[in-house]
Amino acid sequence: MQPFSFATTAQILCESGSAQRLASLCRERGAQRVLIVTDPGITRFGLLDGVLPGFAAAGVAVQVFDQVIADPPEAIVLNAVERARALGAELVIGFGGGSSMDVAKLVALLAHPDCTQALKDIYGVGNARGPRLPLIQVPTTAGTGSEVTQIAIITTGETTKMGVVSPVLLPDLAVLDAELTLGLPPAVTAATGIDAMVHAIEAYTSKIKKNPLSDLLAREALRLLAANLHEAVYNGHNREARQAMLLGALLAGQAFANAPCAAVHALAYPLGGHFHIPHGLSNALVLPEVLRFNAPAAAPLYAELAPLLLGERCKGEGTGQRCADFIAELAALNERCGLPSRLRDAGVPEAMLPTLARDAMLQQRLLVNNPREVSEADALAIYQAAY
Repeated sequence: MQPFSFATTAQILCESGSAQRLASLCRERGAQRVLIVTDPGITRFGLLDGVLPGFAAAGVAVQVFDQVIADPPEAIVLNAVERARALGAELVIGFGGGSSMDVAKLVALLAHPDCTQALKDIYGVGNARGPRLPLIQVPTTAGTGSEVTQIAIITTGETTKMGVVSPVLLPDLAVLDAELTLGLPPAVTAATGIDAMVHAIEAYTSKIKKNPLSDLLAREALRLLAANLHEAVYNGHNREARQAMLLGALLAGQAFANAPCAAVHALAYPLGGHFHIPHGLSNALVLPEVLRFNAPAAAPLYAELAPLLLGERCKGEGTGQRCADFIAELAALNERCGLPSRLRDAGVPEAMLPTLARDAMLQQRLLVNNPREVSEADALAIYQAAY
């Protein structure tokens, strides 16, 4: 066994209806002034309506910053930090999808009274330092796993993204409440669920930091996600399936936070940067072809995961057949869940594929973890096969 380290969110609360107790959870941490970081959709659909009255009852001042957008740019982060400073926030809550939770992480760090770093100084691995405000994360989608990761992804230019990676960003508490996900549209449920499955698969095959704890978490995550995805997509008010999806996404997040993602994510990021394709769908569109590219190096690991994905339908004998069945099942998920299956179906022009391949090469933080080395020519071939 090679040496490894493992870090995750300090506390996890997995209980339907638990978001109703957010005010008391803040009080337990000594906070009197709280900023909730979220997006306009959360406000529009009333997901905070049952949460906010508890703050008044608990005597805790609360403000809502609801301007987070998908692929959040630096300006959104800085605006949220200013709001937190003006409030004198003593605790930050990320409430929503991965974008809201990522912004909340950076607000908790940059709005701390003793913070001396600027946003531009903390991109990269290990550059974010110092104290941060207490941080609670409440995911409203079962996908990103941001509630248990030390990563925040921000859009830094017209089409480019940068990551802030530091243990300082690990939240103090993750609250998993299926009630908040009951109204998710089927397409969002499907895309975020496949995103979480990608996290589990890439963690299990991560080249450098694969370890026994991440392996255990990735396997259980994939089992939960595969068993509940169809029900969550087509019977979205099934609380049990929704809670299982949230837990699966969290376990996958714990796995990839310690055994990082690889080429699927590296090739997905340019799709979001150029065409604003949601992150989960970007992953789903390139996933089958990346797996086929990786199969010469990762087939034994894919074969180990096949029974967790296929269940009783896993009849294949031998590594090669199980690997092929595993990839075929994942390739069929998009159509089965009502998502586009090809890049062309998502509005990507074929002439842009060389640009996407070039941009994917900028994601060396991810590509170094891939089971096979990926050249720009390889990336282009994968995009072409996915087109």
